[in-house]
Amino acid sequence: MTTLDLLADVRTGDKGSTLILAVFPRDDEAFRYLLPRLTGAVVSAHFGDLVTGDVRRTALPQLPGFVFELPGVLGGGVTGSPTLDGHGKTLSYHLLSLDL
Repeated sequence: MTTLDLLADVRTGDKGSTLILAVFPRDDEAFRYLLPRLTGAVVSAHFGDLVTGDVRRTALPQLPGFVFELPGVLGGGVTGSPTLDGHGKTLSYHLLSLDL
């Protein structure tokens, strides 16, 4: 088993309560490996109860990369969240710990 951090980098953003994660595989081989494995369901399970709806994955083979939208994870967004990390920047590191 391997972790995502060995194959890709992750950047994060926000849109209200929705966490947006962009995953950039380090090469085409890593993209092909991740394509069937790094699904919305897998990412949703990794974040657990923080997710309040369906996780949407968009695959971008021309980059290559993936974009995931995780509703509810930011709990109110940048100005409404009681957490210290309203933008969810540290949550990208949580995704990198995902076992594949």
